[in-house]
Amino acid sequence: MSAVRKKNVTQLQSTYMEKYKQQEEALQVKRKGLIRRLIAFAILVAIISYGLVSMVMSQHKTMNEKVAEKEKLQEQLTTLKDEQVLLEEEVVKLNNDEYIEKIIRRDYFLSKEGEIIFKVGDGS
Repeated sequence: MSAVRKKNVTQLQSTYMEKYKQQEEALQVKRKGLIRRLIAFAILVAIISYGLVSMVMSQHKTMNEKVAEKEKLQEQLTTLKDEQVLLEEEVVKLNNDEYIEKIIRRDYFLSKEGEIIFKVGDGS
């Protein structure tokens, strides 16, 4: 029955070993500092990225709303231009005495002397 024996090794106290331990500890401190800086930088980048993405999304939404409004206004402009053309034609017609006379006869049943007007149906 062989029992495993622990070997007790005593470390020698030397300046080399102390410097080595100090270097290792300094290296660990540097690594911890580096990791902390990288984490802080990553958090900062994430916050800035989130802000930029949200800004781009809001601008995209606003732009879509403006495009929809522009299309609606373009349709309204087309309708108003058509109406303007019709009204200009009506103005030209109203400057003609024969057209005015025709409207007066049709709407107000006025007639010339000795003339009789009969209205037959609505005309539609």
